Amino acid sequence: MLHAKIVDIKKEKIEISNAENFIASSKYGASIFFVGTVRDINNNKKVIGITYDSHDAMVVKSLEEIYQNSLTKFKFDDQAVFVEHVKGYVCLGEISVLIAVACKHRDQAYELSRFFIEEIKKKTPIWKKEHYTNEDSEWLEGNPIQNK
Repeated sequence: MLHAKIVDIKKEKIEISNAENFIASSKYGASIFFVGTVRDINNNKKVIGITYDSHDAMVVKSLEEIYQNSLTKFKFDDQAVFVEHVKGYVCLGEISVLIAVACKHRDQAYELSRFFIEEIKKKTPIWKKEHYTNEDSEWLEGNPIQNK
């Protein structure tokens, strides 16, 4: 079971309660929530916010592929995954990505959560532009997208 979405920050915010509701089930014994937020320092520069941009349809497709790959890789009996990533300007401390997973056992939930964030970083077309206290900003280089 998968929920995958790009959230336009101008229209709505990522809500942890939506993830809680999506993964809630008595068939799962473990849930993990990974919440990525904007931090204040990167590469020795004082960050005041980040603008995220994405190719929304490709991001959702990528998240669906990551989910399908996780089914093959882990072969867990059952799992639920909720993934939302923002698009637009995000201030310090605000949520940029939320991954919630539920599995029968805690070791499965930890593995699956880590797998998702690492694969997102490698495979999804999401770009970020950092904004700094001196009014400069720059698009970060990031990682080349990997197909496999």
